Amino acid sequence: MNENLADNPTNRLEQSAEKPIWIVEDEQLRSACQHWLTLSMIAIDTEFMRVDTFYPIPGLIQIADRHACYLIDPLEVTDMSPLVEVLSDSNVIKVIHAASEDLELFRHHYGVVPSPLFDTQVAAAFAGWGFSMGLQRIVEKSLKINLGKGHTRSDWLQRPLSQEQILYAALDVAYLPAIAQQLTSELKQLGRYEWMLDECQFLCLTSRDTDPEGVDYYRRFTQMNSTSPTVLAGLRDLSAWREKTCRERNLCRPLVIKNEAIMAVIDAWPTNLKQLSDLRVLKPQQLKKDGQQILDILKGAEESAERNPPEPIQLPIHVYHSETLKRLKAIGRDIAKKENILPELLARRKDLEKLINSQDDQGHFHLPDTLQGWRKSLLGEPLLAELAKCQTQLNETQETRC
Repeated sequence: MNENLADNPTNRLEQSAEKPIWIVEDEQLRSACQHWLTLSMIAIDTEFMRVDTFYPIPGLIQIADRHACYLIDPLEVTDMSPLVEVLSDSNVIKVIHAASEDLELFRHHYGVVPSPLFDTQVAAAFAGWGFSMGLQRIVEKSLKINLGKGHTRSDWLQRPLSQEQILYAALDVAYLPAIAQQLTSELKQLGRYEWMLDECQFLCLTSRDTDPEGVDYYRRFTQMNSTSPTVLAGLRDLSAWREKTCRERNLCRPLVIKNEAIMAVIDAWPTNLKQLSDLRVLKPQQLKKDGQQILDILKGAEESAERNPPEPIQLPIHVYHSETLKRLKAIGRDIAKKENILPELLARRKDLEKLINSQDDQGHFHLPDTLQGWRKSLLGEPLLAELAKCQTQLNETQETRC
């Protein structure tokens, strides 16, 4: 990585951002990718539109190497396979800021997740700069440059793009190499560079669509946790139908059926189109297109529950466990302070809740995936030991009450 980060003056890329190299033909991309494959690092960003669609629509792909900024036009280039090769090459580190949406775009449209990944937002948190820092703040802290707010709400599918849009897009990658260099140096001094890479690799692994059939979405309706198996099956199947339909039609959820509408349908449980229409939660075109499908799902809910019983909806941890959560959070804060690391990065509430809810039939607790890796070495044993102690005390209290 050092060969590409060293001797990489920021002003050179600033100047290139004013006149970036456009890639609008397949051969241009192929030639550029052959060059990028010889490097150990490139910086990447994307601009996309996602107003009414389920998936982001790529409008621009920006890349910076040590010499120049490039703008790839996905509306013109027809063969992205050379870029896919670069994105998947294990010898080329990809520097991206706040990479989650970029990873989703590359995975869905081009079938690849950029790896190995260096997420500057993640790296900044490990360096103690701040948690979930935006690019503007990171650029200002690292380079003392005011990036400006730019064109985050621009139409990136319009052509031609304005000069302001072009400069904004190019500058989004122009500063990343220098920032990555500084963060790399600091993290290696702190002994956290490998931790950061592990965290970024976990981000890559979890960026996939883990529930493409939508069968687990119903678990988000926690207010329905105590309902009957038939009603729960109806909720599960209706939610799953909505999730699959959103993906197939590439429409955002509200344009198929809103969460509030799902709840209204489940509460009323209509048996015909008039009853469904009277709920006034579907537009006429939605009712005409999907109404009968929705009714069929409800009609088949009882059989569905018998054939495939729905798992109960897990609530957030009960007040019964509030003291346990408090004690686990205290351990996280103490270790974070000792290690001089941001507590938000080390132990998040939702991860501790997963741990508390992980008890198996034998009474053992298991660290969730999000508390494995580098976190396990710091937190694993203290958390499990404290949790076992809390459980023993709770059991003794119950026995006393009995």
